[in-house]
Amino acid sequence: MKAFKAYDIRGVYNVDFTKDDCYKIGFFLSELLNTKKILIGRDARTSSPEIYQALTAGITDSGADVYDIGLATTPMVYFATAKHGFEASVQITASHNPPEYNGMKVSTKNAMPVGYDTGLGTLKTLMETKKIVPADNKGVIINFPLKDEYVAFQKQFVEKIANLKIAVDCSNGMAALIIKDIWGYSPIYLYDTLDCTFPNHEPNPLVEENVEDLKKHVLKNNCDMGIIFDGDADRVMFVDEKGRFVSPDLVIALLGHYFLETEEAQNSEIAVLQDIRTSKAVSEYLAQFNATVHTWKVGRAFAAPKLLEIDGIYGGELAGHYYFRNFFYSDSGIMAASIVVNVVADFLKKGIVFSDLIDKISSYANSGEINYKIENKAAAMEAVKNYFEQNEKVEQFFDFDGYRLEFADWWFNIRPSNTEPYLRFIAEAKSNDMLKEKVAKVNEIIKTFS
Repeated sequence: MKAFKAYDIRGVYNVDFTKDDCYKIGFFLSELLNTKKILIGRDARTSSPEIYQALTAGITDSGADVYDIGLATTPMVYFATAKHGFEASVQITASHNPPEYNGMKVSTKNAMPVGYDTGLGTLKTLMETKKIVPADNKGVIINFPLKDEYVAFQKQFVEKIANLKIAVDCSNGMAALIIKDIWGYSPIYLYDTLDCTFPNHEPNPLVEENVEDLKKHVLKNNCDMGIIFDGDADRVMFVDEKGRFVSPDLVIALLGHYFLETEEAQNSEIAVLQDIRTSKAVSEYLAQFNATVHTWKVGRAFAAPKLLEIDGIYGGELAGHYYFRNFFYSDSGIMAASIVVNVVADFLKKGIVFSDLIDKISSYANSGEINYKIENKAAAMEAVKNYFEQNEKVEQFFDFDGYRLEFADWWFNIRPSNTEPYLRFIAEAKSNDMLKEKVAKVNEIIKTFS
């Protein structure tokens, strides 16, 4: 079974995992997380009903009860897990992957993620080594509708949607299930029919071609901004009024205007979390709010527990995940979008449009994430690190999740992907010429490992 990943269980259904695997996952989940109550939600992929049937059969055969919230965004499951005190939950989803994929995002008490190192690895071992003996007293399936409660929670962050002209691309994903109940009908909606065959574009906003239709609608309709969700609505990304894609890490800085401009925040040290790929501009911008910015590993399996550990007010990732203390230290694409809309609306009142705000946050030249498909990722990563350590003065060094080296006028992060066969590289510099020079050198070093 190839579907166990660093952050979740995910792969091509009936290739990387089967319904028999789903049954076993369900059967051993209550033992893994020591509970007899497991919350289940699911996306609308064509394989999700079959996975649900197998998973819940395993759970009930183990003697545990299933609390079924039905079709749901992934953040809905996080909300229900933490708010209602469940010690185990599963969202059946493959997030931003194409329709032939599916998977499961597993959470435990307080909606904290269960990754490979914090339980999924043990679960895999149980499936491979332990005999299945159904319980004498089987569990039951209990309907647990949550939509109305969740919509009411999300509405408290909706203040200024009607003040802006906004185009919203739901990617035919799970955001379409609830977005109009939360935001109403004032935005211009694209691909807002729930159809997880994803007929218009794949539900991954980090791929440029998937954002093209949103950009066109923003320009055609003279919108103040565009918003696009991924397949399970835990991530969100933005387009400015010029039709330019906004790098998601810069939104971490923008959120400071909502969370850190209060008098209370100004008179205390507030923690904010960023991932190791985040632009240097973010911490520089947040310095005006007296924020302490913590840098940590990529992925919800690491970010949510870290935000809880530092009791951060919020955090974010380059991939478009935004985590909030007042959302149980979990990520919500819709909540993040509502808050960003509030900030953009406030600045527009002052005559500052979205693009001006983003340009004010950062003037760095950024490479974007570059992927190298090579076998010997570890050796290539070491070679890049060693070259620059020997030839330039390192001002700051991080050695988790790959390496991040910061210099006077530029920085880079190089890391092996936890989910795909790539070595990932991102760099930022104070000029385009410097950036091109550094990227060219990295290409030259890595080429020797191809």
